[in-house]
Amino acid sequence: MAARTKTTKDRPSYRCTECGWQTAKWLGRCPECQAWGTIEEYGAAPAVRTTAPGRVTTSALPIGQVDGRQATARTTGVPELDRVLGGGLVPGAVVLLAGEPGVGKSTLLLDVAAKSASDEHRTLYVTGEESASQVRLRADRIGALADHLYLAAETDLSAVLGHLDAVKPSLLILDSVQTVASPEIDGAPGGMAQVREVAGALIRASKDRGMSTLLVGHVTKDGAIAGPRLLEHLVDVVLHFEGDRHARLRLVRGVKNRYGATDEVGCFELHDEGITGLADPSGLFLTRRDEPVPGTCLTVTLEGRRPLVAEVQALTVDTQIPSPRRTTSGLETSRVSMMLAVLEQRGRISALGKRDIYSATVGGVRLSEPAADLAIALALASAASDTPLPKNLVAIGEVGLAGEVRRVTGVQRRLAEAHRLGFTHALVPGDPGKIPAGMKVLEVADIGDALRVLPRSRRRQAPQDEGDRR
Repeated sequence: MAARTKTTKDRPSYRCTECGWQTAKWLGRCPECQAWGTIEEYGAAPAVRTTAPGRVTTSALPIGQVDGRQATARTTGVPELDRVLGGGLVPGAVVLLAGEPGVGKSTLLLDVAAKSASDEHRTLYVTGEESASQVRLRADRIGALADHLYLAAETDLSAVLGHLDAVKPSLLILDSVQTVASPEIDGAPGGMAQVREVAGALIRASKDRGMSTLLVGHVTKDGAIAGPRLLEHLVDVVLHFEGDRHARLRLVRGVKNRYGATDEVGCFELHDEGITGLADPSGLFLTRRDEPVPGTCLTVTLEGRRPLVAEVQALTVDTQIPSPRRTTSGLETSRVSMMLAVLEQRGRISALGKRDIYSATVGGVRLSEPAADLAIALALASAASDTPLPKNLVAIGEVGLAGEVRRVTGVQRRLAEAHRLGFTHALVPGDPGKIPAGMKVLEVADIGDALRVLPRSRRRQAPQDEGDRR
């Protein structure tokens, strides 16, 4: 054990006569109890000590001689989760999974626990929010039963560490880190000090045993991970579980990953029988029709590095109130308002400002990237003129306030995904790069060029004001 040596001489010390708080210098006001004039000199201050160099546990090696095979990832049995993790779980890695209540975190991790358990690799699932019988009922429902999956309901840190000694698992799942407390630390479970102590103890156990650990974390009202920010720095991987509880789609997004990329997204479908990975989720966001419908336009969005075909829908109706409604679902209200202004000023469509406008996406997907601007604008223009866009058409591009169509990232990947799903025509900004064989691509420079795809023979003129009729 490292020895401690004195580095300074003893000096006067000061103490508050009200609360007993000590300091090395005099103050007029006690920072602890906020009392004035209570700081008095008291004996000698404790000497400042430092840690002397001690013995090392392992010798430092040139980085080329370090064995990297110990950090080989092991699959979780869920390909969509492996995609986000960078191939699987690395021995000794600690993963923090956070998400809103009811989004499906416990269901996903119970499925992972069952598929990861085997003769060589035991799995320990510790729940602090439910009883063991409640977890067993969920396991029966989703088919997550395995001989080498061990289940325990504990809220005491020392008991959790005792289960690790008894089971010796290769994978530990703790649901959740905010429900476990250490008897050595004051404070209720979920407090800053308790979360820090529990996480620190489990991280040390994971590194010492070469055991992978999955921690479930709560989120605040703003969507941030609850607890100290230090928790996100200590763990190796931070994942966010996203999704609308009224929709089937769930996304696992990597925020931090020491073993892989942070721009990967895993797609899942939550249903009554559990949760299933979606290797091709684009079908959830499309509505298959025999004939095109006015007010609909398709685009290709990038979730991380993954292209997904999504559908934008718009509807315009005559208003009965002085201030027309602007309602959006799955789209940013500010971007829809910008597209309305661009269409009115640059596209010469004057009927939009006096009508109720509703815009939404299909399947619960949220479109926030600028690449969906062109699809939003075309859907609004199609709804205003009651003219459907050509069949099998996708629109990709960012629209500026001057009406220009700007380039976006990953155009070739987007076009390849659209072509794979059978779409034959696309509107894109200039210089799209390599185009898939058999796909017709029209390069547009501004919103005026894009609006020419609306069939003129079926285009209806917008109603005019009474003053214009006169």
